[in-house]
Amino acid sequence: MLDQIHWLAAVTVLGVLEQAYFFLQVIYARRLFGISPPKISGPPEFERIFRAQVNSSEYFPIFLALLWQAGLFFHQGLAAALGLLYLYTRYCYFMGYKASSSERLAPIYFSAGVLWILIAVSVLGILHFFLSHYVGLNVPQLLTA
Repeated sequence: MLDQIHWLAAVTVLGVLEQAYFFLQVIYARRLFGISPPKISGPPEFERIFRAQVNSSEYFPIFLALLWQAGLFFHQGLAAALGLLYLYTRYCYFMGYKASSSERLAPIYFSAGVLWILIAVSVLGILHFFLSHYVGLNVPQLLTA
């Protein structure tokens, strides 16, 4: 079983480490700009870092659910590759937002596209499972016949 999920687990750990890095960036920004919790406003430089971290955290559970569904029901390798691509684009988003609010746009659109692909792959995998398991219909076999 572990050989069927090891790539998904590795991408999950990388995602958690990325989230930790984003959290640390907020802590450093708080110290740099003298903003103590629970305050969330300050100079634009701080607010951009804070928003980038919060936005990334909000999407992380969605990403994890889709990563694992796509990996378990469709293909682990494809899901892991898409997961790495998503993590890279979220990093680009964070760094872009840190520099300027306009620099976040291309990476956020790209990462959203990756999530949509993960949704599609998850749906296809789950649909295939239901059709083959409950209806006895093997769609890939029908398509190649």
